[in-house]
Amino acid sequence: MKLAAPLLSAALLALAPALTLAQGKPLIYCADASPEGFDPGMWDSASTNTVGAQMFDGLLGFKRPTTELVPKLAVSYEISPDAKSFTFKLRPGVKFHSTAWFKPTRTLNADDVVFTFSRFIDPNHPFNKAFPASFIYPQNLGLAKAIDGIDKVDDMTVRFRLKQPNVTFIANFAFAWAGIQSAEYAAQLLKSGQASQINVQPVGTGPFQFKSYAKDDVLRMTANPDYWGGKQPTTNLVFSISREPNVRVQKIAAGECHVTAALRDVDVASLANNPNISIEKIQALNISYLSFNMKKPPTDKREVREALDIAIDRDAIFKALFPRGDAMQAVSAFPPAVPGYNKKLKNEFDPAKAKALLAKAGFPNGFEIDLWALPVQRPTNPNGQLMAQLIQQDWAKIGVKATIKTYEWGEYLKRANNGEHNVYMSGWSGETGDADDFLTPNLSCANSRGGIKFCNAEFEKLIDEARATTDTPKRLAMIEKAQDIFKRERPWITMAHSTVYIPIRKDVVGFKMAPNGSVDFEGVYRK
Repeated sequence: MKLAAPLLSAALLALAPALTLAQGKPLIYCADASPEGFDPGMWDSASTNTVGAQMFDGLLGFKRPTTELVPKLAVSYEISPDAKSFTFKLRPGVKFHSTAWFKPTRTLNADDVVFTFSRFIDPNHPFNKAFPASFIYPQNLGLAKAIDGIDKVDDMTVRFRLKQPNVTFIANFAFAWAGIQSAEYAAQLLKSGQASQINVQPVGTGPFQFKSYAKDDVLRMTANPDYWGGKQPTTNLVFSISREPNVRVQKIAAGECHVTAALRDVDVASLANNPNISIEKIQALNISYLSFNMKKPPTDKREVREALDIAIDRDAIFKALFPRGDAMQAVSAFPPAVPGYNKKLKNEFDPAKAKALLAKAGFPNGFEIDLWALPVQRPTNPNGQLMAQLIQQDWAKIGVKATIKTYEWGEYLKRANNGEHNVYMSGWSGETGDADDFLTPNLSCANSRGGIKFCNAEFEKLIDEARATTDTPKRLAMIEKAQDIFKRERPWITMAHSTVYIPIRKDVVGFKMAPNGSVDFEGVYRK
C-alpha cells in the first residue's frame, strides 16, 4: 500500500483572502481543562492532546471530518505485504519552531523520527536516563513489545519493523501522542542538563508554536511563520481555560471566546437560538465507563464487579444527564457503528440478582467502597458528581456504601494510574473507526500496571490475532468473541456513547470537527 502527498499550492491560494480578513484577530478557544504537559508522548487526555495537535505534527494525520489518513511529515508510506514493515518517506524542507530557547540549524530528517519513537520503546535511551518519563499511550499499546526495530534507511527515509503483523499499526502515526520531536533540540537540552524542559518549552513543526502558559488560566500560541503547510490566517491562538461548563457557555455567548470545548446536553438549548452562534454536531466514536481496580478488594472479584454493574439504573441516569436523548447506552467496549460490534450483548438492571451475586462473593451484608467522580465535563459524562450520586443511591439499595471522591484533573489521573481507586470514571474517544483503537489501548495487558486494570490471557490472544490477520470476516469474528469475554469479566461498567456538540461563533471560518469530537485550528480564522 502506498500513499502520496497532495499538491498544496491550491490550498495556499485559497487561504490568501483569509490572511487579509483575519489579520489582527486572535482566535480564542474556551478549553475545559489544563494540559498535563507539552510532551505529546507523555500524556493521554483530551485536554493535552488538543494542545499538542496545534504545535506538533505526526508523520500522518486524519482528514477532517473523516477517518481517512493523509500525509503530514511523511509524503508517502509503504506497508509490506505481511504487515510487518512500514516505510516512510519524509517531507523535505520542514522547519522546527524557532523560539527564544531553541534555534534549529537544520530541517526535519530521519534522526528526529528515530529519536521520537526510540524514547517510547527504549528505557535506556540517554534522554530517558536524563528525564525518566512514562509514555502512557505508547505503553498501553505495548509499543516496546511490538516494535522489532527502527531503521534510518537514509536521511529522509525511516522504516519501522514489527515482531508480529499488525494491520492497524499505520493509524498510530496520525495520533496526537506520535507528534515528532526535534532530535537537535533534545541534544541541546541533554547537553545543558535540562532534559525535563522538553515537557515545558515545546518545539514542534505544527501550525502554531508555544508562547506562554499560566496553569488553569490561559495558554497562548502564535502562528508558526515557517509552517510547511503555509502561512496561518490566525496569528494568535489563545486557549482560555475554564473548568466550569456554564462559564464557557457565557463566554461564547458574549463573544469572549469563538469556539468552546464540547457542550453538555443541558447547555445546547441555551445557545441554540443565539443568532451569532452555530452548533457543530457529530455522533462521535466515544464511550464513558467506570473502571474497576482489578487487584484491590472487593472489586478484584468478578461477581462483585457484575453485581455493581447490574445494580445501576441506567435509564434513570440517562434521563438526568442526557435530557435531549441524543446519547446511547453503552453495552460493549466501543460504539455499535464500529465493525465487529457484538450485537448479542445486553445490559441488565437487576438489583435482586446483584444482591445474590454479592452473597455468593462473600458479602451478604454489602461493603464500603470508594467511587471516584470525574472532575471534568465530557460529552459522554457531562456531570461526574451527579452520575456518582445516582450510582451511590443504586448501590445503597444492595447494601454497598459508596464514598464519592474526586481530585484535580491531573491528580485524578495520576492517582488512578497508581491504583488508589476501587472504581473511577473514565472515557475514551477513537479516531480510526477500528475496534482495535478501543481494545488495545484500554484493555490489553500492556495497559495493566501491576494488575490494576484488565489483563486476560484469552482476551489478549484474540485481540493479538485479530490485529495480525488480513482476513476481515475472521478478524471481526475474533473481535466479537473478545467482547464476550469483556462482558463476562466486567472490567468496566459501560455507560454512554454520545453526540458531541461544539458551539462556534459565526464569524469563524474553516472549523471542522473530527469523528472523536476533537478540535484542530490549522487554517481556521475569524472573518
